[in-house]
Amino acid sequence: MKKLIASFILFISGWNDDYQEKYLADKCVMLAAPHTSNWDLLFAMCVYWRNGVAAKFFIKDTYTKGLLGYLFRWLGAIGVDRSKHTNLVDFAVNLFEKNDILVLLVPAEGTRKRVERWRTGFYHIATHAKVPVSLGFLDYKNKIAGVGGLHHLTGDFKADMQGIQDFYKDIPAKYPELYNKQIY
Repeated sequence: MKKLIASFILFISGWNDDYQEKYLADKCVMLAAPHTSNWDLLFAMCVYWRNGVAAKFFIKDTYTKGLLGYLFRWLGAIGVDRSKHTNLVDFAVNLFEKNDILVLLVPAEGTRKRVERWRTGFYHIATHAKVPVSLGFLDYKNKIAGVGGLHHLTGDFKADMQGIQDFYKDIPAKYPELYNKQIY
């Protein structure tokens, strides 16, 4: 069902996918960048669904409650109570420990607004869970969404972030003025 919905949405919107299975692991943190629009989640999820990837993502827990909550959970949402001071890194690592397969989609910018630096939670989740980082992307200029790399972190933060930054530097965002290509 999700595969059909995804194929239809990508077709009518004119998007193509450049999904490459070799850049995905059974357990990984999937970066979602650039992230400058609410449309990003839709196009990203469509590419994953069309290729049989059951990606999960964090969202405010209010979205995962009630009747609308069913829809968000079906989409792959994992509700997080942001009113409490919780350790999201530990929570995510625990999810990786409990699941044989988990692709956790993380918009590292943390917001659709322009940021000076990416949030580094994705890095800490991946290193603590001992999983690689998949490089999911949305190229709005060419309407191509996909996965373009699998990055095994070395523990050298600067070198790892430089490699990730090099991958994303030429990918055009929907709103380029909101995307800072200098990520760390």
